[in-house]
Amino acid sequence: MNEIKRVSEKTSNRLLNSVFFGGGTPSLIEPSVIGDVLNEIQKHWKTKNNFEVTLEANPGSVDAKNFKAYKQAGVNRTSMGIQSLNTRDLKALGRTHTVEEALAAFEIARQNFKYVSFDLIYARQNQNISQWEKELSLALSLEASHMSLYQLTIEQGTAFGDRYNRGLLKGLPNDDTSADMYDLTLSLCEDRGLVSYEVSNYAHEGYESIHNLIYWRYGDYIGIGPGAHGRLTIDGKKYATETVLSPEAWLKKVECDGSGESNSVVLTDQQQAAEFVMMGLRLKEGINYQRFKNLSGSAFSKTKLNFLKDLNLIKEKGGYIATTNSGRKVLNSVLTELLN
Repeated sequence: MNEIKRVSEKTSNRLLNSVFFGGGTPSLIEPSVIGDVLNEIQKHWKTKNNFEVTLEANPGSVDAKNFKAYKQAGVNRTSMGIQSLNTRDLKALGRTHTVEEALAAFEIARQNFKYVSFDLIYARQNQNISQWEKELSLALSLEASHMSLYQLTIEQGTAFGDRYNRGLLKGLPNDDTSADMYDLTLSLCEDRGLVSYEVSNYAHEGYESIHNLIYWRYGDYIGIGPGAHGRLTIDGKKYATETVLSPEAWLKKVECDGSGESNSVVLTDQQQAAEFVMMGLRLKEGINYQRFKNLSGSAFSKTKLNFLKDLNLIKEKGGYIATTNSGRKVLNSVLTELLN
């Protein structure tokens, strides 16, 4: 509560759009605690009429009684980390729940919340296109209003990165197969009326994640709690903030220093422009050309823009620059070309 009060003193005149309880397993938190946090938040900020409150949940931690209580506490959206509808692959991904538990958890969530999203990962080990088509078709038959469908990527410094470096991740699809899986995902989802409003996120109209749209549109968001990151504009300066990762160390720092932040730096105009592009080009709507110029103090190279348009990787319309479906599949290359 002290952290909420501390940050609110800098931003009390702001209108709050959303709250996102994420990281770890927040659905293990007592509903009364969620309610207390939301009550404290609403003491310090005015909230929008369509105020969104999301709770992340793992299928193994879902409890029908708690979900009803979370709804009563003010939660109106849940995001479920199902990850796979294949028992073998759930084990390979390190998940402890079963497919049956995942489906039961989804039903519990849908009984309690209007807005329910769930995550799946594709391009997994030894997964072919027909297997993914079958799995995604099953997922779509559940008629979720929002789905996050991520291609498995190997990042260095993670457990999967370590396993990959040691040659323990065999059977990953090649780039062409992964691209075909992306095309299939886009096609099947749009056939069901789920629009790809972001590279990995699909939703019926009006069911897009407000919280994530703020993030991708490079709006301000406050990071409170262990391991939280934020982007916050104060007196015309945009700060990148980080908090202590360990819950115990974070709590001790708040008690001793009056703040859980471990780092807070002012971003330069160039850093802001780069982050704006990296976030915004993930969206189907793309980025506002004038906003980029205002942030960076300069325009994109016309030569680079024309080069990318000739390759059918980007398009320009109504003052916006957006990636095409082909451009989304090589987004990192598009970003490198634009920002170099």
